[in-house]
Amino acid sequence: MNDTLNNDQRPLYRMFNQVPRRYDILNRLLTMRFDEGWRRKAAEACLANKPERVLDLCTGTGDLAISISRKAGENLELTGLDYSAPMLEIARDKTRKKARSKIEYVLGDASEMPFPDEHFGSVGIAFAFRNLTYHNPLKDKSLKEVYRVLEDGGRFVIIESSQPRPGLLRQFWSAYIRYIVKPLGGWISGHPGAYHYLAHSVRNYYPPEEIRDMLLACGFSKVEYQTLLGGVAALHVAHK
Repeated sequence: MNDTLNNDQRPLYRMFNQVPRRYDILNRLLTMRFDEGWRRKAAEACLANKPERVLDLCTGTGDLAISISRKAGENLELTGLDYSAPMLEIARDKTRKKARSKIEYVLGDASEMPFPDEHFGSVGIAFAFRNLTYHNPLKDKSLKEVYRVLEDGGRFVIIESSQPRPGLLRQFWSAYIRYIVKPLGGWISGHPGAYHYLAHSVRNYYPPEEIRDMLLACGFSKVEYQTLLGGVAALHVAHK
């Protein structure tokens, strides 16, 4: 792991070292298990170009990496990167029980990845792109790193919360995040500050068109996206 960044320079570092124990159960509960199907879609998109090496960026407890492993052949070289050691410990334990192929977990930062240029055929990220890009001073650096480690013809696959179009669904989604996710997540996790951040960032995050434009500005040649469940989530695929 590159140590040129101290923990104060890593936004949300403390939060993601405090919440791992109940992180998975809260994800399932608060998304009514829709997150599992959305990750499977992201895993399929990561494998669509038949890559030899795939990176699960900000892997957390390893859910996307495990989903990819269950769909891929044994010859795939699969890596998960995260800066939270407690999260990675849970990921390694889950991998031993659930994965169908080997996954290497690496402690490291998205803004300074310990990988060579053009190393991966696909990079996937599940419900952490918001953390990399929403009011994060390291956003541009992290996006440049993703572009750097992707080989030509590679794809960056993002599954993330999104914004429904204005109307009743958006009003319901905003109320659900504010009045159910925020207090319930804070109570179950024991860390209300973490779910205050979650609720605020989800309710104010960028719509899919802005994510597309952000990725094109980073240098990707084409970006496709699909909205899910009326727009409460979106799947983006950016091509290098």
